[in-house]
Amino acid sequence: MSDKKYPVVQSARSFEKALSRVREAQKRFALYTQEQVDKIFLAAATAANQARIPLAKMAVEETGMGVVEDKVIKNHFASEYIYNTYRNTKTCGVIEEDRVYGTMKIAEPIGVIAAVIPTTNPTSTAIFKTLISLKTRNGIIISPHPRAKKSTIEAAKIVLDAAVAAGAPEDIISWIDVPSLELTNMLMQEADIILATGGPGMVKAAYSSGKPALGVGAGNTPAIIDDSADILLAVNSIIHSKTFDNGMICASEQSVIATRKVYAKVKKEFKARGCYFLNPEETEKVRKTIIINGALNARIVGQKPVRIAALAGVEVPENTKILIGEVESVDISEEFAHEKLSPVLAMYMAKDFDEAIEKAEQLIADGGYGHTSSLYIDAVNEREKIDKFAARMKTCRILVNTPSSQGGIGDLYNFRLLPSLTLGCGSWGGNSVSENVGVKHLLNIKTVAERRENMLWFRAPEKVYIKKGCMPVALQELGDVMGKKRAFVVTDSFLYKNGYTKPITDKLDEMGITYTVFSDVEPDPSLKSAQSGAEAMTKFEPDVIIALGGGSAMDAAKIMWVLYEHPEADFIDMAMRFVDIRKRIYTFPKMGEKAYFVAIPTSSGTGSEVTPFAVITDQDTGIKYPLADYELMPNMAIVDADNMMSGPKGLTAASGIDAVSHALEAYASVMATDFTDGLALKALKVIFEYLPACYDNGQNESFAREKVAHAATMAGMAFANAFLGVCHSMAHKLGAFHHIAHGIANALMLEQVIRFNSSEVPTKMGTFSQYDHPHTLARYAEVAQFLGFAGKNDKESVENLIKGINELKARVGIKETIADYGVDEEYFLKTLDDMTEQAFDDQCTGANPRYPLMSEIKQMYLNAYYGNNKDAV
Repeated sequence: MSDKKYPVVQSARSFEKALSRVREAQKRFALYTQEQVDKIFLAAATAANQARIPLAKMAVEETGMGVVEDKVIKNHFASEYIYNTYRNTKTCGVIEEDRVYGTMKIAEPIGVIAAVIPTTNPTSTAIFKTLISLKTRNGIIISPHPRAKKSTIEAAKIVLDAAVAAGAPEDIISWIDVPSLELTNMLMQEADIILATGGPGMVKAAYSSGKPALGVGAGNTPAIIDDSADILLAVNSIIHSKTFDNGMICASEQSVIATRKVYAKVKKEFKARGCYFLNPEETEKVRKTIIINGALNARIVGQKPVRIAALAGVEVPENTKILIGEVESVDISEEFAHEKLSPVLAMYMAKDFDEAIEKAEQLIADGGYGHTSSLYIDAVNEREKIDKFAARMKTCRILVNTPSSQGGIGDLYNFRLLPSLTLGCGSWGGNSVSENVGVKHLLNIKTVAERRENMLWFRAPEKVYIKKGCMPVALQELGDVMGKKRAFVVTDSFLYKNGYTKPITDKLDEMGITYTVFSDVEPDPSLKSAQSGAEAMTKFEPDVIIALGGGSAMDAAKIMWVLYEHPEADFIDMAMRFVDIRKRIYTFPKMGEKAYFVAIPTSSGTGSEVTPFAVITDQDTGIKYPLADYELMPNMAIVDADNMMSGPKGLTAASGIDAVSHALEAYASVMATDFTDGLALKALKVIFEYLPACYDNGQNESFAREKVAHAATMAGMAFANAFLGVCHSMAHKLGAFHHIAHGIANALMLEQVIRFNSSEVPTKMGTFSQYDHPHTLARYAEVAQFLGFAGKNDKESVENLIKGINELKARVGIKETIADYGVDEEYFLKTLDDMTEQAFDDQCTGANPRYPLMSEIKQMYLNAYYGNNKDAV
């Protein structure tokens, strides 16, 4: 035992001095290495373990509660098991590092811990709390229970002496010699964190102190014995637990609930093992002894059954292990339904397992929320019952076939339940933690996170066939290689009536593939038409879907494909916005299980044949929804210029400038990569060179048509992986509200967006790990240089680029302003706010290099309407 003399803490002044000493010691201790700390931890645990017997004797002698031999086990547990569990735990400096992902976790002590120690476990809890404080480089001041101060302080002294001898700073552990409510409250208010173990009042005071607190709630553990239980194991486990230190561990069983089928066997086994069943008269007497004036009678806590019986005026054998009262009510008005902290048990009969659970639930509600519950059952064959019990119990420890006193404190009957003498009860018990408290709760963890760029990707259809005249050869695969039997062709009425589907159906006839054609796709495909097509698809049961047309037909076909393969899919969920496609909330269903998807474009612009996107309009609200997921990527794309030769001038112009906007936005995107950059630049070069010829004399310019077709597909591949930006966001809404063709809408917004994105000092920039600073001006200048528009600096290059784009637009007949397309000014202004908000919320906005404010989008719309395109927002 310790002989060293320490300053006495008995007043506010002496407490402040002690606190100052501990704080100074802790500051020095915080600089210790892991090696130094582990040496101190070992020495302190060893000293506590060696003093386990004298400390146990002192605790029982001082408090008059418990069993010396059991307190020896508690002290042994608090030293040996705690040391064994945390001996190799890193608690100093860098405790975890991942250089690949650039993260590092650094442990720091919290500071000074206020430790409130209960009278029920005065030495073991003191050992436990001082050891985990030393392991975490914290200082600790103990407030012992007045009736157990000598034994608690002695335990603290033994740990302190050993710690200092091993190199710890003096004064790293202190205590209140003359505990009082005033000094305890001062301690809780001045400390950095509180470890409160005690009654509900003390725990509540800790949480009301204004400091972080780790507290324990009251326990009122019910133990159910199921029909399938091993009765011998169950009864003797409960006895072992309930008699341990005369029932003073808060996790110990307070009630036994046996099902009717085994009740008699359970009772017989309890009797055979020395437990005493009170008769009705004796039960009433003991009942009045358990609770006095609405509170637990302190005179029974930790006492032998014979003494408790005597207090109640009941005579029982001297060697009685437990007093058992057979009761019916689980209401809080029943004294036996309370936590008793003594070898007194309530015993209930339940007609079946479900009623047993109901009784257990009520007992926990009476005063054991969050603590512990126990079940004895055939754990191999009754898993459903275990799951039901676990689901219903509002306790943080749910023990199966385990004595709850020893099982609840951990590492004795289950080696993955951490050992602790402070058992968190979660929010149910008014606690901040719902697990067994350990060293991690006494550390501040700093996380160092270095900037990392996430994995990028490039995805395209499994097969992309290109070259004028390639369609029949590519389609041959459906029969010869894939063995497809039933084809569903999706197109629009114009293409169908004008014979565009005939080369496809002729080829299908040649291969013996049965087919049907759905040709009701509108220019702006609606959800209604997609649903109609999906219904027809479901009836036909195709194993291949062939989409022929511009973006409308391909987009509609993609939606039909989803609804055909997954009729349960919710369109609103599919349209849910995301920031990062890999982290989206909604998970698209797996596609291609019923049908293979082939996309054949008849215009050179949308790129839908190689993208995971589809734009669909809600016919009820008029809102256009861009859907995005790689499950929507076609399996095969066939880019055959034969399907584009007769495209009218207006379509050629609109789709060509649409492809220009695809390439420009992909190149400027925060998600652009070397892979997408090459495609975007080449696409722009080709379009600038060959689009005018397609516009002037498309039917006779087969080479130019083929070049522009390939360029549109390359631009599609670029934005399929780099995504788009605010130009498309605004174009989507311009089309939805004012019925301007999509390519034209993009053309009208393009100059405004280039000027907007070129700002070197944007209001806000886009958020993506690889986009580290605003540099879109330089990116546009690179495009200008590639296209032959280079100036003497980046700004001049971008001005030249804008001039070149405007000249190309004019060359193919695109007007300058929104007003030029007949959009009524009054109606435009009326819809402006709605357009602005919807454009801001459009899926494309997120990849824009400059994150737009709604006011900025609104101004761009106004500039584009009135022709103030040289005004940069």
